[in-house]
Amino acid sequence: MDMKDETNNPELRPLRKRAIKSFRDLEAYQMARRASYQVFVMTRTFPREEKYAMTDQVRRSSRAVASMIGEARARRRYVAAFIDKLNQAQGEAMKSQAWFDQALDCGYISAEKHTEIDFALQAIGGKLQRMIDKADTFCG
Repeated sequence: MDMKDETNNPELRPLRKRAIKSFRDLEAYQMARRASYQVFVMTRTFPREEKYAMTDQVRRSSRAVASMIGEARARRRYVAAFIDKLNQAQGEAMKSQAWFDQALDCGYISAEKHTEIDFALQAIGGKLQRMIDKADTFCG
């Protein structure tokens, strides 16, 4: 998905490295925010009867990833709390992947769109795992 065609919001533009002053500066948060927007756009075409069963669920789980990263940043004083929130964020990313597997099986998205969102969510999971592995550098 070409994000520049979808929004003029500077927060959704390509990632830039900068000093971490806020959870918004974390690459994982930026990636998660972009992915949740992709999910929103992709699920607009889901059938009406899936509004509560699938559409709301996948939107909720994808949005939870970014919010849990923000919460992890707030809890960085305690390494275990930081890691716990990042683990939860990983779980929500994987839950989103599972929902998109179902969407693919039901024919709501193309294989190409599935690959696109799956890749984005997998990259977020990898970024979160690296943050967990190096939690001491984020905490204190």
